[in-house]
Amino acid sequence: MTATEEPQKLHVTLITGLSGAGKSEAVATFEDAGYFCIDNLPPQMLPNVVQLFGLEGNKINRVALVFDARGGTHFEELGEALEYLRASDISFKVLYLEADDEQLVARYQASRRPHPLSRNLLEGIELERRLLLPLRVMADIVIDTTRLSPWSFRRRLEEVLLADRLSDQLLVSLESFGYRFGLPGEADIVLDARFLPNPHWVPDLRPLSGADQPVRDYVLGRSDAETFLGQVMELIRFLAPRFMAEQKRRVVLAIGCTGGRHRSVVLVDELARRLQEDPAMLVSVSHRDIERSE
Repeated sequence: MTATEEPQKLHVTLITGLSGAGKSEAVATFEDAGYFCIDNLPPQMLPNVVQLFGLEGNKINRVALVFDARGGTHFEELGEALEYLRASDISFKVLYLEADDEQLVARYQASRRPHPLSRNLLEGIELERRLLLPLRVMADIVIDTTRLSPWSFRRRLEEVLLADRLSDQLLVSLESFGYRFGLPGEADIVLDARFLPNPHWVPDLRPLSGADQPVRDYVLGRSDAETFLGQVMELIRFLAPRFMAEQKRRVVLAIGCTGGRHRSVVLVDELARRLQEDPAMLVSVSHRDIERSE
């Protein structure tokens, strides 16, 4: 290191969440992104590990640490470890992964692994939810992996990693969804598109999706759709510099309709097309329920 070089500040990501929700895949993604990862770290060891990476000459500045229910009684000490990070002015984020009970049960049955907290699978899942609730509340990022394929989950994680590295751009993640299937777990802003006529009730449009031009024409041909898009654009442009000032570099905006196949898909795609023209923003799109049927 030359006299003019400044040591890179250590950034720590704490990965936690329900067993079976995808922590192993998260670790693999973080490792591929250049993070030094430690799985199943006892919470009381966190200060020592952080001090080690802070030693002069250390070249590792991005660290991901996994905490989960396998830590047993030691898990309760995580609160003290986080207080140490705050007091030491060490930059950190908490990434929390979850999934619904049905999906967790299916994953456990496929892997034939026992739950770390109970021989009764559902009992263990419920116990773990209660144990981790304080961490979920304080998490900076919550990702529900219930309906995410491994590829989609990895892409979502890569967006999270990219957001940390952006210096002068806001990462805007746009997501369409169906209210019938529940709200997106990590959305910062949720908007309702059900004020527009539903293409589902037009026989020729029902089997199509918002990715098809006839449905796009039907939805975007409404003056209310144009007004809606204009006002959402103004909202995002108003919020973007203010989010950046608060070091929030990724915003998830979700637009929902009844089934998540028509109106919300059209509006998300059109909003993305318009936002991509703004050099201050990096836009990604996902359609959570487009393959489901209303």
